Amino acid sequence: MTPLQGLRVLDLSTVIFGPLASQVLADYGAEVIKVEGPEGDSTRHTGPAVEPGMAAMFLGANRSKKSVVLDLKRPEAREALQALVATADVFMHSMRPQKLAGLGIAPDELRARHPRLVYASLLGFLPGPYAGRPAYDDVIQGMSGLADLMERQGGEMRYLPTIAADKTCAHVAAHAILAALMQRERTGQGAFVEIPMFESMVGFNLVEHLYGQHFEPPLGPAGYPRVLAPWRRPCPTADGFVAMMPYTDQHWQRFFAEVGAPELAGDPRFADIAARTAHIAELLELACGFTRRHDTAHWLAVCARLEIPAAPVARLDSLPQDPHLAQTRFFEQLEDEAMGTLRFPGVPVRFDGQRPAVAMPPRLGAHTRELLAEAGCSPAQIDAVMTPQPSAAPRRHNNAAATTTPTPTTP
Repeated sequence: MTPLQGLRVLDLSTVIFGPLASQVLADYGAEVIKVEGPEGDSTRHTGPAVEPGMAAMFLGANRSKKSVVLDLKRPEAREALQALVATADVFMHSMRPQKLAGLGIAPDELRARHPRLVYASLLGFLPGPYAGRPAYDDVIQGMSGLADLMERQGGEMRYLPTIAADKTCAHVAAHAILAALMQRERTGQGAFVEIPMFESMVGFNLVEHLYGQHFEPPLGPAGYPRVLAPWRRPCPTADGFVAMMPYTDQHWQRFFAEVGAPELAGDPRFADIAARTAHIAELLELACGFTRRHDTAHWLAVCARLEIPAAPVARLDSLPQDPHLAQTRFFEQLEDEAMGTLRFPGVPVRFDGQRPAVAMPPRLGAHTRELLAEAGCSPAQIDAVMTPQPSAAPRRHNNAAATTTPTPTTP
């Protein structure tokens, strides 16, 4: 039995922020129902695909879910949504607050009808000067200080080469929803949970980078010097790179002795952790100068002997062949009649020694009829919901242009 077995999550969010949050809940055993418009989540068309509507970006954040298609512009679809809400433990969305009342899903309205409901609003910003603005990963990286950190370290204003805001905030959302569910177990009452990207990422960045500004008056500027040093990167070796991290006094004493420079351990700049932090750029540049003398295998053996943390640097494409991940059976392969063999990262955690299994992401609307019937909708109601309305030409999706994944706060 998985920890969240028996819980139902109704997820109206799109792209990565919300879908990844609900995927975590699905990984832990919740039944996650993804409610999509007739065109589907935009990530269904982002990246390589064997089958239309099942592209790589969609596969990455929607495993183990079910899909219901509802065109919420239509009253019969909004009525069907209300029937699904009545069956849910968690309702989550990433729409702008001003859109909710017109759809009948404003938090006060739903919570009045369903007092045990955990209502999760995934936002760009809490109420304030920025409230209601659309939020995208790149925008939040810029606003929260991530781009500034990149400039401080590398001299160039850049974004991280990963959708760090979307993914970090997704995990914040998942644990906030779990906390609200725990509260409901104690009190019998649901909760209204607001998860903002901006505030979440500012808090994430300032764990270490508030630094001297923890104090009033400040004892120094913001920014943790060790991780901002330009040489905080894999050290070059004679044939590649090594991820090496001497940290304690003993680590550095052993390292300097090994490279024939024991006097550096007594250098006032490097004698203890406070001094090393103040002079970290010089220290790391020195260390990487020494590692150039020998190949990677040499340094891995040296660090193992000296008990200094170190590892080879992996390439993304090599991770599915990593021997540790292979032995722990991290990656899962699923067989699909139409698409063949698909590989997924597994659930990273285990419960009582068991890793929860993953299941295929859903095809668009695959569970609409089944779940609406289960929610009490009549066959006539379901037929009305599922009958397409005449519309303009279908939207075109340009995969080549979809290189930046947004986290919208609009439907």
